[in-house]
Amino acid sequence: MTSPPPSGPDAAASIADTVAVIGAGSIGIAWTIVFASAGIRVRIFEAAPGVRRAAIGEVTNMLGELSEAGLLDEPVATILERVQVVDSLEAAVSGADFVQECVIEDLGVKQQLFAQLDALTDPRVVLASSTSTITASAFAAGLAGRERCLVVHPANPPYFLRVAEVVPASFTAASTVATARALLVRARMTPIVLGREIEGFAFNRLQGAMLREAYCLVRDGVVSAEDIDTLVREGLGLRWSVIGPFTTSEPQHPWWAPPSRRSPRTGVRPHRARARRRQPLEPRHHRTRRHDHRAAPAASGVGGQRPRAGPRHDATGVAAAAV
Repeated sequence: MTSPPPSGPDAAASIADTVAVIGAGSIGIAWTIVFASAGIRVRIFEAAPGVRRAAIGEVTNMLGELSEAGLLDEPVATILERVQVVDSLEAAVSGADFVQECVIEDLGVKQQLFAQLDALTDPRVVLASSTSTITASAFAAGLAGRERCLVVHPANPPYFLRVAEVVPASFTAASTVATARALLVRARMTPIVLGREIEGFAFNRLQGAMLREAYCLVRDGVVSAEDIDTLVREGLGLRWSVIGPFTTSEPQHPWWAPPSRRSPRTGVRPHRARARRRQPLEPRHHRTRRHDHRAAPAASGVGGQRPRAGPRHDATGVAAAAV
């Protein structure tokens, strides 16, 4: 299920047949595979010459592995015909309908690049960033064409984890969101449209919450790092691959609950009413423990690290979890 499409008079989506992928690191290569495998032409530009020369080989190798695993609908050669590596930013965006930026997580670099993209592209072209932490209002607020800028952050790697967060700024046009959403659906990705900007978005905030508790459980000698991985891989991960955390709660508060078990104020099921009020489902073990999340990764000793102050995070632990 995808999140609801944007509403409003300018919410019509345009069709993207050519995507410019800017940056040929792991995310740029992954997006190239996702788009090209869906029948979309892709032009890749990478500023570093050595990385640029290696890009088509990286795409070819990964497509070969996916083909061997039976995960492609077409021969590798057919998909590669849609991929072109070019030597300039101008060549990449010329005639492109959509731009997916995949450069390093540096605000200054993104601000400079989006200023160039805004100047080089037609006003109808959507400019999307793959950033996992930086909001569009931070890198695009000063642009004349800021209404066509937003974040499209994929789970990594997107050719396996086929979901992406669509994160508009307050100034992003509804038509921009609709176009990004339509492109993802065409590429067999599930778009999740966030209602507002927030640091770390949703994916990494959820991941960060689990990582914080995992570090603390190891730090406090409750369980080993290896066993944490096993619990998630063999238990929670398998469960959550089928049903999410709210649906997981249904056995305790089933959707067929009679009206007497629903919230008298909202009429919804108890666990969803609690979520809206940001209350824990249970009074103890479902409540996030109070601890110094900044020191948790180092203090846990995971990976043989000596205890030391960890990097500075906000309350989400986003810096340790960003993907």
